[in-house]
Amino acid sequence: METVAIPKGFRVTPEQFEQLAYTEQLARLELTKDGELIIMSPTGGEAGRKNRRLIQQIGIWTDRDGTGEAFDSSTIFILPNGARRSPDVSWIKKERWNTLTIEEKRGFPPITPDFVIELVSFSNLKNQRYEDLQTKMQEYLDTGVRLGWLIEPEGKTVEIYRSQQPVEILNNPRTLSGEDILPGLVVDLSEIFD
Repeated sequence: METVAIPKGFRVTPEQFEQLAYTEQLARLELTKDGELIIMSPTGGEAGRKNRRLIQQIGIWTDRDGTGEAFDSSTIFILPNGARRSPDVSWIKKERWNTLTIEEKRGFPPITPDFVIELVSFSNLKNQRYEDLQTKMQEYLDTGVRLGWLIEPEGKTVEIYRSQQPVEILNNPRTLSGEDILPGLVVDLSEIFD
């Protein structure tokens, strides 16, 4: 099998992106608002383990709380700016989710999550993609995300993104709060930072 190198800045239409995303099973894909195709390599073991711990904590809280829906990293959302993004973990308030049609829920939902988490993996650091994740977090805020966490396990730091506020950087926090966006949510970071 011949491999194809996708040059940085390669652009596709939203329709071409949907065809690729539904047929390409080996990698996660995203599309920027400018039509740039982003191909993300499969997750390594440590990142996968840590991401599972995050989605599990959010999932358990979501089931108990009942006010929203949580999504894993394979869910692609169509943002208002036209980008197709898949946060590592996301959550949407139930009344907003329920405004979508069944068809919209089955496809790539045309909605911005209320809350997102991006977990910085070793490959992100190795390939100098940390700045890309910071840009992505700002894009989430610009399109309606109300709270976002960029978690960097190697440095044990968290960047907290809030609507209309400067980014807050926490060094080695033990827990994170869902604040008034996800009231009562407390995420334990001990196994993320181990």
